[in-house]
Amino acid sequence: MKLENLNIIIADDHPLFRNALRLALSNAFEKTQWFEADSAEALQGVLDQKETPFDLILLDLQMPGSHGYSTLIHLRTHYPDIPVVVISAHEDINTISRAIHYGSSGFIPKSASMEVLAEALNAVLYGDIWLPKGTQIVPISDDPTDKMANRLSDLTPQQYRVLQMFAEGLLNKQIAYDFGVSEATIKAHATAIFRKLGVRNRTQAVIALQQLEMDRIDIS
Repeated sequence: MKLENLNIIIADDHPLFRNALRLALSNAFEKTQWFEADSAEALQGVLDQKETPFDLILLDLQMPGSHGYSTLIHLRTHYPDIPVVVISAHEDINTISRAIHYGSSGFIPKSASMEVLAEALNAVLYGDIWLPKGTQIVPISDDPTDKMANRLSDLTPQQYRVLQMFAEGLLNKQIAYDFGVSEATIKAHATAIFRKLGVRNRTQAVIALQQLEMDRIDIS
């Protein structure tokens, strides 16, 4: 069976890589509509196009606003029907294992050839999990990072976006302006975020989010 008429999102902050990826895959995936995002916020904007049924997301873990695994966790919680494949320059077993643990349908190193990339995406689109050959997944223990990941998954999409804006250092009135709501509404979101993450204030919430950044995690 040939896969056609697909809608695939490439979420990566490097425009040259996005363009090369799209061009290289065009032959393997004919009649595919490609969507691009260069940040977690831009990705959410693409996903908000409710009229488009997306078939796959190719996700870079380190684009702006992603905070490591947080965007992956958010996607798997709120868009469970869209498979996500992580494409990363970090190819260590710890990164791969945690990406799979948090729901990625595959992990493709950025060093992979385009033939391997096409093979991997085909496998995922047919419902398989794809990993580089010889990969031995490391079990993830119930550590503080994993506990925070579970708490993060409880946030609504709007609460998650507010948390991302907290991490950017935006004030409540700035966030309210961007959302087109009152400051009181943002304060209500903040209260819910603090409760769900088990923290007391914005600073602690941002620190909690930063726990999911790859350079702060060691599962070896």
